[in-house]
Amino acid sequence: MRRRDFLALASLGPLFEWIPFFRPQHISLAGARFRIRYNGRSNRRYLLIHGDEATARQAIERDIETHEGIAYIVEGRTRNVRIDSGEVDPNRIFSHAGAEANLKKLNPQWNAEQVQAALATLDRGREKLVRAFFPPRGGLLVALHNNTVGYSVFDEEPISNAASIREPNRPHAFFLATDPADYKVLTGSPYNVVLQNHVSTDDGSLSRLAAERHVRYVNLEAGLGHLARQQEMLAWLEWYLP
Repeated sequence: MRRRDFLALASLGPLFEWIPFFRPQHISLAGARFRIRYNGRSNRRYLLIHGDEATARQAIERDIETHEGIAYIVEGRTRNVRIDSGEVDPNRIFSHAGAEANLKKLNPQWNAEQVQAALATLDRGREKLVRAFFPPRGGLLVALHNNTVGYSVFDEEPISNAASIREPNRPHAFFLATDPADYKVLTGSPYNVVLQNHVSTDDGSLSRLAAERHVRYVNLEAGLGHLARQQEMLAWLEWYLP
């Protein structure tokens, strides 16, 4: 392509981004590399951030085939990702303080200089990743997660601003929303729901950042291996959440 033709296409602005040839196929930060899948031009975004959550991976890959939006799917198969000579939880990198705490926790052998070097890498690349993940104004980001016996909605309920526990006997399946309007809609579902739009602790998670920036974010949790359950909840969300 001649340079002037390329510049003419670029002048189309947002339309330029929707030409398949020019769409980025990956985005990464440190050892977290995400494959990007596109379907249509919806303002919905989908995210799989932990590589070991295989059920959520299946659910998101199937959903993006039939629902418009952009999905970001981590390529690794482990929960933590490499950074320098250590590791970090990719859902604890969305603030300086949260990333620092996680780096120290996962890399106790590191000295202060190693921690600061890793933090510098995350600080430089964080905003680019956030801009990709967060939807346009008014759009929705849906993050899919899996859990095991050590975590459930009852761990989130005490630090939430509101909660609707419809299935106390099935605590591993729940929604976590950052937008009060979304929370209100989700309480009409048969599932457990918590609202976290004002949480004081900063753990570096994407949900905390979404709440701080008033971004519509829903975390859909289901037990590892419970694919039908996660797909059922995702289908409800797709149908009822605007």
